[in-house]
Amino acid sequence: MTLDNGRSRGGAASMTGAAMLEDVRLVDHHCHSVVRGPLDRAGFELLATEACQAAPPGCTTLDSQLGFAVRRWCAPLLGLAPHAPADDYLAERARLGPAEVNRRLLSAANVATFLVDTGFRAGELLTPAELAAPAGSAAGEVVRLEAVAERVAEGGASAAGFAAAYADALAAATASAHAVKSVLAYRHGLAIAPEPPSAAEVRAAAGRWLRRGPGAALARLDDPVLLRHLLWAGVERGLPVQIHTGFGDSDLDLAGSDPALLTGFLRAVQGRGTPIMLLHCYPYHRQAGYLAQVFPHVYLDVGLAVNHVGARATAVIAESLELAPFHKVLYSSDAFGLPELHVLGAELFRRGLTEVLGGWVAAGSWSAPDAERVAWMIGAGNAERVYGLRG
Repeated sequence: MTLDNGRSRGGAASMTGAAMLEDVRLVDHHCHSVVRGPLDRAGFELLATEACQAAPPGCTTLDSQLGFAVRRWCAPLLGLAPHAPADDYLAERARLGPAEVNRRLLSAANVATFLVDTGFRAGELLTPAELAAPAGSAAGEVVRLEAVAERVAEGGASAAGFAAAYADALAAATASAHAVKSVLAYRHGLAIAPEPPSAAEVRAAAGRWLRRGPGAALARLDDPVLLRHLLWAGVERGLPVQIHTGFGDSDLDLAGSDPALLTGFLRAVQGRGTPIMLLHCYPYHRQAGYLAQVFPHVYLDVGLAVNHVGARATAVIAESLELAPFHKVLYSSDAFGLPELHVLGAELFRRGLTEVLGGWVAAGSWSAPDAERVAWMIGAGNAERVYGLRG
């Protein structure tokens, strides 16, 4: 058969390992870049966990599903045997140096396009273009709504002028961007009033925030009224709006990151025509699948979780496909800092999706052509359509 991307595929016989997607260059619709310089062991371990502190003495964060997956899938790319000891892996990584490690790992991910969130620790990371170059890939930007607001505040905006200044700054920041992103889940939680705040409410909230003065307090926007205003500003901008849901680092209240809490907001914006992209979702991926089914503008992925659950990635991917329409599910890695996370996101996704869909074909529940078509949709086609990447 011939897929929409023009690649000829072989049907059920190819459904082993990662074969169903081996010729498909993925679109990673949400990720971050990788660190610029070399890493010592402590630095590497902190980037291989969502924890914000080192493991206890005598322990390692690499004794985890993610750590074992690195040793299985990334070690051979550095010339080591699969499952090489962590000490050997880190020693060889240091010997090769960041540029060579990035070249080997990022190219192995076989990603056609990275859509890169540039709103977090950007000064420590490669630019999107620098990330894409070793992989021979394209890159686009995802603009973080809160980061734009924090720059506006640092620029001396007044309470009365904040809304207009923010609208201008967001338009400028997104002139060539593919999407915007909200980290409302981190700053407040997803339980918000569904309607946009009034101009008077925004002005009063901006006054409260700006009176904190310069420094760390001003640099972190956590006022729920302003966060809601930013989210609606993103919707009005018309680009896909990515919203972090589900687990993340310890700065997050997991109970407040359930995407079902956004139900009222999703109803309120349904008529605007703006795609809402529920990022990551785990352990609430079944709730996200329900939302994607009942709302025409809602999409989801299980990025981040796939890396961290490692050998259990197949189960999470299968659960994400229980309710969600297949044109609503996308691939992402949410890789941050380590090129290994780009490799794992792609490898575990390819293998997990192939195992799930191939199993349904083997059971007679699906046809092989349908399985390959859906695999391509989730791996690349849906993102190409939603983000306007075709042509």
